[in-house]
Amino acid sequence: MASFTLETVVKASPSAVFAASLDPALHVRTMAKYGETMVEAPQGGVFTEGSTVTWRARHFGIPFRLRSIVFDIEQPYGFSDRQVSGPFGAFLHEHRFEEHPAGTLMHDVVTFRSPFGPLGRLVDALFMCRYMRRLILERNETLVAEVEEPGRASTA
Repeated sequence: MASFTLETVVKASPSAVFAASLDPALHVRTMAKYGETMVEAPQGGVFTEGSTVTWRARHFGIPFRLRSIVFDIEQPYGFSDRQVSGPFGAFLHEHRFEEHPAGTLMHDVVTFRSPFGPLGRLVDALFMCRYMRRLILERNETLVAEVEEPGRASTA
């Protein structure tokens, strides 16, 4: 399985970063560049323990759907989400938040496996790990901008 970890400092409290990370509408805004939309939104408009969501996106010119579930919510310290069905052989994203002198240190641990056995492992090593890392970095930049400057991204 391919894996990477990102650490991002956010000038906001862990509870604010935690709440923003569980906001499906913010997730859509962070993935706007990729045309990601919710086909099925979580009940109540926010992710809670056991919430599922179905995303539609286009990457590499290929349209796909990914259904994921949110679990292990421990407010305000973290939660995880994993693919239930979709393009990956497996996909897990662990979100962790801890106090930091500047606000919050946000940890993203992403573990995934492309399908197709040895060919998928080769794709992961040569390309997909870098692509996914860049995707999460871009997501975090938008999340940080919205949390640190509420209203900035939605009015830009």
